[in-house]
Amino acid sequence: MTQGSASSLVERIADRTARVVIIGQGYVGLPVAMRAVEVGFNVVGVDVDTRRVNALKEGRSYVEDVPGERLASALASGYSVAESLDELDGFDVAIITVPTPLRDGTPDLSYVESAAASLAAILSVGALVVLESTTYPGTTEELVAPILETSGLVAGKDFMLGYSPERIDPGSEHWRFENTPKVISGIDADSLRAVDAFYSALVDKTVPVASPAEAEMVKLLENTFRHVNIALVNELAMFAGDLGVDIWSAIDAASTKPFGYMRFTPGPGVGGHCLPVDPSYLSWRVRRRSGHAFRFVELANDVNEHMPDHVVRRVANLLNRNGRPVKDTCILLLGLAYKAATSDWRESPSIVVAERLSTLGAVITACDPYIARAKPPGLPYELVDFGEDALQSCDLAILLVDHPDFDPEMICAHAPLVFDAKGVLRGRIMNGEVL
Repeated sequence: MTQGSASSLVERIADRTARVVIIGQGYVGLPVAMRAVEVGFNVVGVDVDTRRVNALKEGRSYVEDVPGERLASALASGYSVAESLDELDGFDVAIITVPTPLRDGTPDLSYVESAAASLAAILSVGALVVLESTTYPGTTEELVAPILETSGLVAGKDFMLGYSPERIDPGSEHWRFENTPKVISGIDADSLRAVDAFYSALVDKTVPVASPAEAEMVKLLENTFRHVNIALVNELAMFAGDLGVDIWSAIDAASTKPFGYMRFTPGPGVGGHCLPVDPSYLSWRVRRRSGHAFRFVELANDVNEHMPDHVVRRVANLLNRNGRPVKDTCILLLGLAYKAATSDWRESPSIVVAERLSTLGAVITACDPYIARAKPPGLPYELVDFGEDALQSCDLAILLVDHPDFDPEMICAHAPLVFDAKGVLRGRIMNGEVL
């Protein structure tokens, strides 16, 4: 890469004349696009999902962190959306934020490959491409670079390339895209300089690392850390009752230690696009490269994957103690999303709990105000409104997600029986007893 080309792009970024394309307009790409528009860039958001594209064009957001008012402002200020790059004649900065799912335990990078191939068709000298999609160390340089080079241009010589892991925290009121430190990397010094220039315009702080592989490892390390520690408290929760210990009280007490401890809490399992997937990317890469098993990840996978079964066993025991079988019992599931204050139900353990209980003959109804508002296609359960009628109509309510909309007092006052998988109702009075 010539010094002039890199400097020219940095200058266009600084004066906001750089043409920006963001491929993927989901929970990661859409917030990035909004922020880029807000700081002055013209942005084209690309998504292959026709329903998403039409919704965005009409000003309808499907991401909680991007309210309709913010989307409308962006549409009036330099944001446009398309289903492909066919209408574009080039770009200065392209960000890839497409899904990277697992297929039968193997990373599926077909969306990344497709995005890179579409960019290669319009790649020009001096442009910058940044991958944000979660993946294994080596993807940017070993997979993305060769695909982009089918353009006839050479990475590091004719165009710049980098990796920056997403750190979106859906539903968080405190940690937003712009105030979360952004890890950045480039395949060479000029690439890193351009990546830093772009993200420095969007966020308060950037954190440069030595290589794309190191940045790719950062994302996997962060989520593997969470995955393993959640598995630890989940397994403790399975055994605490047998030991005569209130696991929630023990966690509360341990959390008073001001050093050497970080609070994690039990739940019905893990879900979303990160924890059930990202650590397995690292485990897969380790096994392919070294031939060794990443035992911590594999053990955490085993524990967390079986938490829905643990919940179902506890529910069955609770019903038995109250003289009821699971079969034909009307069970209200409070929360189907994988996380509080979000409508994202991908890989949600609540769905697994629902499936297990249905198999045992339970009559399932579900309530999730966030999913109801988002109206996502493909949800396998009809949703009812949260309130007295829904609570009084069931035989048992299972609190699976700690959405702020679920009023604990109302649950305790109107549900005939409750199983609390999130510890929200602890210490409250229900049927004359302290939960």
